[in-house]
Amino acid sequence: MHRRPLLTLLDNYSARFPAEEATVNRLRNFVEANTHCFERSLLIGHVTGSAWLLDSNGQRALLTHHRKLGRWLQPGGHADGDADVANVALREAIEESGIDDIAALSTKIFDIDIHEIPARGAEPAHFHYDCRFLLQAAHNKYVVSEESNDLRWISADEITNLTDEESVLRMVRKWLDSAQA
Repeated sequence: MHRRPLLTLLDNYSARFPAEEATVNRLRNFVEANTHCFERSLLIGHVTGSAWLLDSNGQRALLTHHRKLGRWLQPGGHADGDADVANVALREAIEESGIDDIAALSTKIFDIDIHEIPARGAEPAHFHYDCRFLLQAAHNKYVVSEESNDLRWISADEITNLTDEESVLRMVRKWLDSAQA
């Protein structure tokens, strides 16, 4: 089953972050109930992949000022049928940053988030079931893509001053916790 690898990743995530069990169960139930969960054609929602992308020194994260949503967020996007969500996160990080030398710091899911995407035009409101991975760039030279108003390497302290997005702030906390471990 093409969904089994993601379900295994969710089992591992659940064991590492038991306080997030309700969110993990919601994502697991969605994946188990929807054979086409990796396709954006599934109008109720779909699995997406995102990157918590660190600079070459591991001191700053790359955030994008998302053109459509108008908020500072991590790079990420649609799986478009790719069940390998870690690969999706890597692909999206490369596409949105122009950095072609990026490595995964772990094969485990770094964070998950389920958030509603508002209706736009003919596209109805739907949910993104987002699996985020911890990645690191080999260099810090990026290119702002057409999906972004801006990109910026930002320290943990600066991020907390830039956004109040709970999912971004949760990743900052996990990043700081992993740096101390």
